[in-house]
Amino acid sequence: MNPSTPFQSLILAAGMGTRMRSDTIKVLHPLLGTPLIGHVTRAALDAGAARVVPILGHQREEVEAWLRTQSYADAIHPAFQDEQLGTAHAVACGLPALDPEIPYTLILSGDVPNLDAETLIAMVNDAASAGCDLAVMTAILNDPASYGRIIRSEQGHLSAIVEFKDATDDQRAITEINAGIYLARTAFLLDAIPAIMDAGTDNAQNEYYLTDLVALAARNERAIAWPVATPELVQGVNDRLDLARATDFVRRRTLERWMRAGVTLIDPARTTIEPTATLEPDVTLEPDVTICGSSHIARGAHIEQGCRITNSHVGPGARLLAYSYLTDARVDQNASIGPFAHLRPGADIGKGCKVGNFVEIKKTRLDQGAKASHLTYLGDAHVGENANVGAGTITCNYDGKNKHRTTIGQGAFIGSNTALVAPITIGEGAYVGAGSTLTDDVPPRALGIARGRQRNIEDWADPTPE
Repeated sequence: MNPSTPFQSLILAAGMGTRMRSDTIKVLHPLLGTPLIGHVTRAALDAGAARVVPILGHQREEVEAWLRTQSYADAIHPAFQDEQLGTAHAVACGLPALDPEIPYTLILSGDVPNLDAETLIAMVNDAASAGCDLAVMTAILNDPASYGRIIRSEQGHLSAIVEFKDATDDQRAITEINAGIYLARTAFLLDAIPAIMDAGTDNAQNEYYLTDLVALAARNERAIAWPVATPELVQGVNDRLDLARATDFVRRRTLERWMRAGVTLIDPARTTIEPTATLEPDVTLEPDVTICGSSHIARGAHIEQGCRITNSHVGPGARLLAYSYLTDARVDQNASIGPFAHLRPGADIGKGCKVGNFVEIKKTRLDQGAKASHLTYLGDAHVGENANVGAGTITCNYDGKNKHRTTIGQGAFIGSNTALVAPITIGEGAYVGAGSTLTDDVPPRALGIARGRQRNIEDWADPTPE
């Protein structure tokens, strides 16, 4: 579903968020791997926003720098609020960055991360169909706490929003709250915000309230309330407890989506999938699995307990045994990894390969069928098809200044407890004797040995026990 009316978006993100008790601005706190403002921006763009104007204040350089790293950076047009004088003042700071030709402007809060594109599209379409100047997203809460209250006329029409600090006892008893999400006709917004600023402040917080838009639009009955069916969608984050609750909501919703798409979760309560990851049908995830970033898990893969996968690809039918860690790595079809394996950035494991327990791999390619079954470190290396790397093998890839490559040819056999001092090449079909420390290349089908000859010294031990 796409919006039937073009719109742009303002995101209020200037406040520090003092209740987070943090040196980091609130909107940069991560929720399942993505800062709060990233969730809000992504929802606006996925809903079809033609441009996004984040209103930045505290730590604006850090927030803008993060936004500039994203794939959607070209759609971002930041504005700045140097002094925080209220929500209407924040919007006033963003007006010059709006495109007046775009009919509607969606105003979002940078600390409301749970809204999805489908909800925003529905709001845009309904408000545009109603022909109103302003639509306000509302929710019914059993405990409305300090949210602003929705005031309706006797006919049930939206007439005003009263902030909690300015509300009477009767008004505080109202359970319909302002979610802080607005859709305004752009022309109306460009006229109304200056009017609010010109009127000055007359409230408990001595601020310019964005909620005063409602009274202006309601004069001609051109303001509507748009109730959201799921209150958790508009849950704001003010402190660490709110952040935990919002995280749990997003986590559960993400897991439900993947289970309905054909993914088996043995224990959903002990599984985390960040919203940026993707999975295919017939994937199985055991308890305590965490999948982060842009990871992709292909059809039929099985991820055992305790694995953590970050920005990595796991191919069809691959199996990750318990407590294996993957970061910026690639595992191809039917490969087996772990248990307790560590694939670091640049690890590229081919079809049918075996990487066993306590093996660490970095910037290394294993071609089809290669094996490193246990207790091995492979860094800056290329291992050919069906080569076997014995237990305790290490590639000595760093000389104190530079990294060097190790090449192990197709079908080579590396004996246990071997050190390969790079740069070095082990030829196709070559063998390396166990316990060797090699500094020179081994030709194809040759045997390389570099160790002291064994000798036995008779009667070495004192025959008299102490």
